[in-house]
Amino acid sequence: MITLIGKSLAKKGQEFVFLGSAEACDDCRFKSSCVGNLEKGRKYEIIDVKDNEQKCPIHAEETVIPVEVDRAKIPLLTDSKSIFEGSTFTFNAPDCDEETCEFHDLCFPEGLKENDKCIVLKNDGKHKECEKGYTLNKLTLGFVI
Repeated sequence: MITLIGKSLAKKGQEFVFLGSAEACDDCRFKSSCVGNLEKGRKYEIIDVKDNEQKCPIHAEETVIPVEVDRAKIPLLTDSKSIFEGSTFTFNAPDCDEETCEFHDLCFPEGLKENDKCIVLKNDGKHKECEKGYTLNKLTLGFVI
């Protein structure tokens, strides 16, 4: 999908989490092509940068560039033992309240929401044991849309 992003951020491979549109976007003629296709809280990766530029008062350089984005791959730690490369599953957040755990961001990764349908792109196997005593496996996920 195509969106617009600040000129200084428009680099192939760049990842970002869409946090929502700014109030100034409400009356912008580019709103539908800029933020209209993005879902709040999702992580995206820029896969191609286009040549065109547009003015935008939201970004520091006041210029945006069209980019092609796709949902980013998501790293995840899980204690599930029945997940293998190529398998699909529904993500359910772990029952954990250890917010200071060093693995928290990998167990509750940005861009992944409860009940998302995922595909395991890579299974890196055993990671480490966490503070709760779970033996964790490290996965790289894609989305089933």
